[in-house]
Amino acid sequence: MRELFDEASGDSPLDPEQAVRRATRGLRRKRFYAHAGVAVTEGGFAITLDDKPIRTPSGRQVIVPVREIAGAIAGEWNAQQEFIDPLTMPFTRFANSVVEAVVDRADAVTGDIARYFRSDLLCYRAGHPAALVARQAALWDPVLFWAADALGAHFILAEGIVHVGQPDAAIAAAGAALPWDPWSIAALHVVTTLTGSALLALALFHRVIDADQVWAAAHVDEDWNIEKWGADEEVAARRAARLVDFRAAASILNSLKSGAT
Repeated sequence: MRELFDEASGDSPLDPEQAVRRATRGLRRKRFYAHAGVAVTEGGFAITLDDKPIRTPSGRQVIVPVREIAGAIAGEWNAQQEFIDPLTMPFTRFANSVVEAVVDRADAVTGDIARYFRSDLLCYRAGHPAALVARQAALWDPVLFWAADALGAHFILAEGIVHVGQPDAAIAAAGAALPWDPWSIAALHVVTTLTGSALLALALFHRVIDADQVWAAAHVDEDWNIEKWGADEEVAARRAARLVDFRAAASILNSLKSGAT
């Protein structure tokens, strides 16, 4: 089983697009187990294949803090047919990334998320046309107002792509609202890198807006261009692949916040 995800332990295991590319390089493996299940273990829940716990490529046992997430991972293994396709297993790939790359360096991953506050998507606005300006404001302003009112994080807006420096106080205030546990941090990192906005990820974590609203806000410019010029099939395929990882990360965040066991 480990060789299926060996390439998920590279330099950037939390980058979902890189993880997808790595996972598709090797030969497909035949399904070698009859049933996947969930077992209670010290520290949480283990996922088992024929009663044997799954492990990461480096040999670490995957222990999940919430039963709902463990069930989703087991469901992915049970859904495999004659061959195992890692591309259809975003929860499993995510779990490997957490155990391999986040548990021992959560502070570094949190710092990587916080760096996005310095050039967050929501701070860079179109100057025209008026309809796009209004659409950005409708989807982005509620998050910025929440950050200012609830967190005391006051960010500066800019028109166009010219960089604008953000106040250290705003970055510190937003950073203080980030979670500390590895699973939440990893999920926020995925959402941040997929959307280009740590503020959207933070708003999702605090349930200010839901996953559909986050995805729409992250793609407001792209959707505007599609409406005007039509969709490109290759771009649409890449977006669909990213959406799979986004929905998995959003589901994990929701399960962690709910504390379902």
